[in-house]
Amino acid sequence: MGPVEIVRAATRGIGANKLRSALTTLGILIGVAAVILLVAVGNGSARSIAERIEALGTNTITVSASGGGDAGLTLAVAEALQDPVLAPDVRSVSPVVSTSATVTYADADHSVGQFVGTYPSYLAASNTAVGRGVAFTDVDVAQGRRVALVGQTVVDELFTGADPLGSQVTVDGTLFTVVGVLAEKTSSGGLQDANDLVVAPLTAVRQALTGYGAINSVLVEATGPDRVDAAQAQVSAILDRRLGTGDTGSGGGTAAGGGSSQAYRIQNASQLLETQASTAETFTVLLGAVAAISLLVGGIGITNIMLVTVTERTREIGIRKALGAPPGTIMTQFLVEATLLSVIGGGVGVAVAVLGSRFTIVGVEPVIVPGSVVLALGVSVAIGLFFGSVPARRAANLRPIDALRYE
Repeated sequence: MGPVEIVRAATRGIGANKLRSALTTLGILIGVAAVILLVAVGNGSARSIAERIEALGTNTITVSASGGGDAGLTLAVAEALQDPVLAPDVRSVSPVVSTSATVTYADADHSVGQFVGTYPSYLAASNTAVGRGVAFTDVDVAQGRRVALVGQTVVDELFTGADPLGSQVTVDGTLFTVVGVLAEKTSSGGLQDANDLVVAPLTAVRQALTGYGAINSVLVEATGPDRVDAAQAQVSAILDRRLGTGDTGSGGGTAAGGGSSQAYRIQNASQLLETQASTAETFTVLLGAVAAISLLVGGIGITNIMLVTVTERTREIGIRKALGAPPGTIMTQFLVEATLLSVIGGGVGVAVAVLGSRFTIVGVEPVIVPGSVVLALGVSVAIGLFFGSVPARRAANLRPIDALRYE
């Protein structure tokens, strides 16, 4: 019996029990689709986070207090970083205070997750553009004017059918005048809405909302992407001197003098991307491993069904052996049957995964990696060969006389 005849015989064997064959391939289908889709979700999540980080700017440095606190980060410390002599590679420094607040306009109110008080330089440093209206100025900051720039989500929630420009909104009992609408940003699944944002002068926000304590962070813009490391070193040196710390850490933070804790932490976009890449890789591998379990279950199902098939066709095997069919031909036919079941399930699984990737899953747009498709198909073929080998050997090792006597 040649290869073509063996494949035809295997196909007839599969077609003889259509429902059973369909249920068997379903296990492989689910496994392959799950592997591809979950890996795609992991990659999509990683890409979304990377885009958000890169949107902050490739030449920015963020200084924050270590341990989640903000002790030591004062407005005076932030302004000391804008020193043309000690920090020639620093273009701008934007101290930031941030809080959540309820914004009210007419009969509508909306809880804003990020009500930011800062300097005008923050907009350029964070790649935050004004879509309509104007930005506030240094004069507004100096005079503490209560003007605000609102994100598109805030506009949608508060100003249905109304023009926000020039409108006065109440923020926790304080009036702010909307002078501009921020250009819409792409929000990533699983992260805070990038458009649910209000930006106002630092002085006004501190006076009306946060008080005059420590600031949350400082956004430092370097003179260029190639000067980020130099700017980070200069900022770190100034902070060490201002905060009375030393022993610069590898992460850009410094250990507080006389203590083991760190007074501040510095991160730039490249460091954030490296951290994100490591976390995303672990997350994706974990998702793929979980999905691979279903492939294993599908392979066990193939073994079970093929053992049943061998038992049902014992007399047929005996007749073929009595007519001179060699054990290798018998074994190959059952291996081909098992592999065909696995390949069919794998192929349909790939189609289901590609279709599923067109939809948003848990807020993430999946990104299918060709390598995961090839790997999933390869594993499905290997499963057919591996899990089909046991029943195939059993069929090949049947003695013709025993097979012919089988009832």
